[in-house]
Amino acid sequence: MFDPRTDRFPYPENTDEHYLKVEERFHEVFDCDYPYIDRSAPFCRRQAMVRFLLNTVVFPMTRVRLGLRIEGKEHLKAYREEIRKGVISCSNHVHMWDYLAVMCAVRPAKPYVLVWAPNVNGKSGRLVRLVGGIPIPEAGPGVTRVYLKSVEEMIRNGGWLHVYAEGSMWEYYAPIRPFKRGLAHLSETCERPVLPMAFSYRRPGWIRRVLFHQPACFTLRIGEPVSADPQLMGRERLNDLTVRCHDEVCRLAGINPEKNLYPPLFDRSKRIDYYTTEYGIGYRGSR
Repeated sequence: MFDPRTDRFPYPENTDEHYLKVEERFHEVFDCDYPYIDRSAPFCRRQAMVRFLLNTVVFPMTRVRLGLRIEGKEHLKAYREEIRKGVISCSNHVHMWDYLAVMCAVRPAKPYVLVWAPNVNGKSGRLVRLVGGIPIPEAGPGVTRVYLKSVEEMIRNGGWLHVYAEGSMWEYYAPIRPFKRGLAHLSETCERPVLPMAFSYRRPGWIRRVLFHQPACFTLRIGEPVSADPQLMGRERLNDLTVRCHDEVCRLAGINPEKNLYPPLFDRSKRIDYYTTEYGIGYRGSR
């Protein structure tokens, strides 16, 4: 496996911390009245237009821009009936466009994705909403209950939700960072499985490397659904499901879970500088 080990991005100290600066363009208030799942007629019309553009223009562009390969689509077919009842997918978060790659891989399904709230108020906020972005509110337990109720209802009605359990995007980062337990909580509450996916990297060719300065090409691998262990209860059950999802994402990314740089469960985890550390990825890219 290729590891770009790029130093182009200022990875922060906390493994769930964002490092992109978002310029606020809008002033949406994410409160109890906000339509986290917007089913209004005007919004649905705009969304239909965006989906047409996604299929005809954006998805082909995404494949070219990322050098994208998609593997494991046979699992979508094998578990089609289970997925139709509602599913939660998860992956590592390694590029601004990686959700477009997920959408491309799972079509004709139309997934939603949990997003950092400032992104919805940023310059691309309207587009983020139209491709399925659901802002995660930070306004207290009352608002959180309303937001979760909307999301859980969507999943129970056969919807698809994508979750970045690492908590933030770190571009071209190879190790799989610790997962937060919210992924398992949603799976447990909705009684629906988690479909793991993972992005890994390939060494780019001369044109991409020299002319376009692209650190790596991307491969998206889709795994098989993971469900909670019925013999476990409470927090132990959530922890077990989180660990098994994290382990599967590691394997799909070509990393031995036992040698991954980070533990599977998030616990105020800090970044580990690994340039001189062997942690299970086969290829060592130059920094």
